[in-house]
Amino acid sequence: MANAWPPPLFRAGAPGGPPRPAPTLAGLAGIHSVEAQAQTPPTIQNLVDAINSGVKTAGKALADTGISSAPHSTIPSGNGPQMTDALAAFTFSLANENMAPAGANDWNCKPTAAHPEPVVLLHGSWMNAYDGFAYMSPQLEQAGFCVYALNYGQEGLLQQGGLGALVPGVNGVAPMEDSAKQVATFVDKVLASTGAHKVNIVGHSQGGPVADQYLKFGGGAAKVDQLITFGATHHGTTLDGIATLGRHLTDMGFNALGFSQLLVGEGLIEQVAGSKFYTTLDAAGDTVAGVHYTSVATTHDEISTPYDATFLTAGPGATVTNVTLQDGCPIDLSDHLSMMYSKRAVSIALRALDPTGHPNLTCAFNPYAL
Repeated sequence: MANAWPPPLFRAGAPGGPPRPAPTLAGLAGIHSVEAQAQTPPTIQNLVDAINSGVKTAGKALADTGISSAPHSTIPSGNGPQMTDALAAFTFSLANENMAPAGANDWNCKPTAAHPEPVVLLHGSWMNAYDGFAYMSPQLEQAGFCVYALNYGQEGLLQQGGLGALVPGVNGVAPMEDSAKQVATFVDKVLASTGAHKVNIVGHSQGGPVADQYLKFGGGAAKVDQLITFGATHHGTTLDGIATLGRHLTDMGFNALGFSQLLVGEGLIEQVAGSKFYTTLDAAGDTVAGVHYTSVATTHDEISTPYDATFLTAGPGATVTNVTLQDGCPIDLSDHLSMMYSKRAVSIALRALDPTGHPNLTCAFNPYAL
């Protein structure tokens, strides 16, 4: 569930930064005015009433604007420059919100006998094809693969796309079920253009469960050979406990997740561990037959937590390779965002896609996102 703001140097809990404070009732009570706090000590019921009222009021205000947009996707066009860090790519994408990363979306590309399956890239939440893959995409293309990328999960304010509906380059806010349908349509376009029988998918963060939804319920099992994911929220995230707290408070009648949805979008709220989305997604196990999965985690992940919740268990007819980025390479300090700008991550993707041509893994320093 990628989030590029605030910059990691200012995030509590970043390596070398201030410790991440635990949520407290007093902190939640801060939504009340100074006068109200002075008159009446806040209670749980005060908080329940205030947030539930706020959600209803905000929802009516959005409806009154008349702003509406059904969930949709766009295919990036043109190619931006290769980038070597997440923040630079994010900044570039603000002014180039529908730019494809270098190496992607060449609709004249034809797969070779050595690399017969195109690669489809799926970005994370509040991200886009460019800032998610500005480093990895050109390297996959240079290795001989036809590479394609989609900006999925776009949604307007009225459909509870959150503030992302107002920010250039923000995608992955719509319900993941809708995003998976957009991926299905895009994969069919790639297959028709290339003449290939199957694709391989590389997904970051939300790109993982969106791909899972497509594989399990959208016909993807017959059209995908491999799913390779980085920091994927395959089983949801606790956001170091904050999301789980929100789930518990919501179950108690305190509509914390409903309020958050107005800000971040339904696609992000669905990624809270224990959500109805995951109850359905994981009911029959993690995998589908005939697909090989590679799931990569970083021990410094502050978004997809706990980090090893991204790992998968193979079911009948499937194979799974779970990889921790720091195994054998402790100098790679990648977090959730910067792992997509890690030389080791690229080498893991290349080895999964072509173990004969790229048998060795790279080990190099990569910082927490700067």
